[in-house]
Amino acid sequence: MALPAAAVADALVRLGLPVRLAPASVRRAFPGAPVSGPAVPVRHFGSVDVFLEAYETAPRGGLLVIDDEGRDDEACIGDLTVAEARLAGLAGIVLWGHHRDGAALPGIGLPVWSLGTLPAGPRAARPIAGDPFSEARVGEVPVTRSDVVVADDDGVVFVDGSRWPEVEVVATRIVADESRQAELIAGGTSLRSQLDFGGYLARRASDPTYTLRRHLTERGGAIET
Repeated sequence: MALPAAAVADALVRLGLPVRLAPASVRRAFPGAPVSGPAVPVRHFGSVDVFLEAYETAPRGGLLVIDDEGRDDEACIGDLTVAEARLAGLAGIVLWGHHRDGAALPGIGLPVWSLGTLPAGPRAARPIAGDPFSEARVGEVPVTRSDVVVADDDGVVFVDGSRWPEVEVVATRIVADESRQAELIAGGTSLRSQLDFGGYLARRASDPTYTLRRHLTERGGAIET
């Protein structure tokens, strides 16, 4: 199973790397498990053929990242486009724009993140400059084929693929730490006790520069501040 987006975002913070997020307005169409994979960027120009061409060379397990400029006058994908993406082996679609045929998507099963639904499709093809497969923008975030996409019910994170191995290691450790802490809370051991919060307050009283983040770093706690 893919790592949760929150753990990946926390890992980026710990490593001092940029936290590149899709805008909060980009939401999952229906709930499901986390997914991750290489980005497959594409810029939409009003015609479905750009998606079909992207599927021709997309790696299995990739996530199609569509730049439709955040338009609110059209839905650029629907049930057939999504079903074809699933058949092509993609793991999901992240769309800076709108989708339609929302009732059909859970039955297809391929996860979709977008700005929501609209009933109208594109009216006509639009001119597009340059290579439509070199980069997609999701909000202000540029996404290329060198990126890894991690997405779940919380949202979408984009990670530089060259740093993904170390991010994955740290995020996996965060998941393990937080799972252990959650088990202890369920068993009656408070998070304050686990983190020696009383000790933190006492030290902060004598040293106002002592932060909770520093305290957690020294203790190895997983919770982020």
